[in-house]
Amino acid sequence: MDDDEGFEALVAARLAALVATAYLVTADRGVAEDCVQEALVRVHRRWRRIEPGGRVAYLNRAVINTALSWRRRRRIAEVPLDMERHALALEPTDPSGFDPRLMSALWSLAPRARATVVLRYVEGMSEAETAAALGCSVGSVKSAGSRGLARLREVLGDADDDEGTAAVKARGGRTA
Repeated sequence: MDDDEGFEALVAARLAALVATAYLVTADRGVAEDCVQEALVRVHRRWRRIEPGGRVAYLNRAVINTALSWRRRRRIAEVPLDMERHALALEPTDPSGFDPRLMSALWSLAPRARATVVLRYVEGMSEAETAAALGCSVGSVKSAGSRGLARLREVLGDADDDEGTAAVKARGGRTA
């Protein structure tokens, strides 16, 4: 398999997950698709120079960085949480497939905390993998994840029941 076939195979295998991850960070499907496309172009340019064993991690990091920097580039102060507006995006074809309440709670998190929660508990990455994807320390991942989960519990109004992590578990993500 040549390099271009390897790139195409990785994109085919990971595209839906990459769009879903970017969507959870940006809260906009169109922007998420744009972020993934931009990241794919950047990764493809460097494809031959990336260690074969690190290509998946490199691609994940590129998508997360692009999604996080989208907010800075656009200078958007906040993401609207109008559920009627977002209800159209939460159809069966929605890339995340999450409950609208959980999506609203995720969107209330700061971008870095949202990215940490998505990578750790939705994508199921370890603390070290999440730290590598976000370009930060493991301690930063732990604190951002802890603050993010606490905020999810607060927003969901269920601090005692741990509904935020239960909802993530229901989707197959890890919670430890």
